[in-house]
Amino acid sequence: MTSKVGATSAYVWLWLPGADEPVVCGRVTADGPGADAVHRFVYGRSYRARAQAIALAPHALPLREGEQVTRRGLPGVLRDAAPDAWGRRVLAHRLRYSAERADTDLTEIDYLLLCGQAPGALHFQTTPESYTAQAEGAASLEQLQQAVASVEGGEPLTPELELALLHGTSIGGARPKALLRAGDGRRLIVKFSSSADIHPAVRLEALGLALARAAGIETVRAERLQILGRDVLAIERFDVTDDAPPRHFISALTALDLDEMEARYAGYPALADFLRRYAEDALGACRELYRRLLFNILIGNTDDHARNHAIFWDGRFASLTPAYDICIIPRLGLEASQAMEVGGEGKRATLKNAYSESGRFGIDAVTARAMAREIEDAIRAHWAAQCDQASVPEALARQLFERTVLSPAVHY
Repeated sequence: MTSKVGATSAYVWLWLPGADEPVVCGRVTADGPGADAVHRFVYGRSYRARAQAIALAPHALPLREGEQVTRRGLPGVLRDAAPDAWGRRVLAHRLRYSAERADTDLTEIDYLLLCGQAPGALHFQTTPESYTAQAEGAASLEQLQQAVASVEGGEPLTPELELALLHGTSIGGARPKALLRAGDGRRLIVKFSSSADIHPAVRLEALGLALARAAGIETVRAERLQILGRDVLAIERFDVTDDAPPRHFISALTALDLDEMEARYAGYPALADFLRRYAEDALGACRELYRRLLFNILIGNTDDHARNHAIFWDGRFASLTPAYDICIIPRLGLEASQAMEVGGEGKRATLKNAYSESGRFGIDAVTARAMAREIEDAIRAHWAAQCDQASVPEALARQLFERTVLSPAVHY
């Protein structure tokens, strides 16, 4: 559903667990323009009266009467469903806006209403009366690849390609991407190569995901493709299938009740505390999270910020989604820092730092060290084969293994 630019309110529709159709759960309003404007959310009275009603986020947006006012920006769970850099760039391109004009003229609620289908179970509409599904558009991978190049080059798109590309812009992240329904019915997130890539980012993400699976981590299913001579990563969505309603999920940032300006305070131990409180299988969830932490340290994935971790939330229990956005990031030096707090030494990317807080995950020191050795052995055993599978150039693979992957610095 379209909206005029400058929108200051939207109705939030939610697919409740097991529901056949979405319901209006509340309304969000903005006090003014800009990403830092104060926003207000109120749950609808009829929604609160439903026996199946859930809080959109347990800490950040509890189910209660009255307005809930943010410190700045959108409520976290709604910001999770809003576009990041790439989506905002696509919308500005569609409106023929410069980046400066988009920052001035578009509200955060504009982005919710105009950027196509949001991931997960939240949808945004201009009315509470009736729900209108977002048009998906129809385009091939080849057409989408060309559309990405056009946006990056500032060239015009056909209306059909604009719609197809805009449909996926609510997916977070800075990389070019789109939503696509495969010929076999699967719902995909498609990540494209960018003209700004210094390293083969798509190949390195495919490699990171493959090694994570080899190390016993549950990841999204992904396949690397070549489209018009460029790398593309096709990822199966974990939030929606044809035989079930969309699943509601929140980012780790929202789970920790932090906003964008507070992201630097997010940490793995704090996320483990959240899972211990809300996960049905708390020990299993914390062990999985700890395994992901150790893997990110050992593999050199330092882009593990709190929006790159997500949690299914059904109003009662929380569970980790499959891991995603696992990318090996080449670096010159040996030492590194993770994007989230690791342990007693802050974000320092060392096993010693991770061991210092293993108890918060319900893991003793002996088990923590054994888990790290198991992950390291898996990386060593599968490195060469998975580099070949991902077509990582031999020189880059050698450079990565010497400095980034299993860096000696992780043992400092």
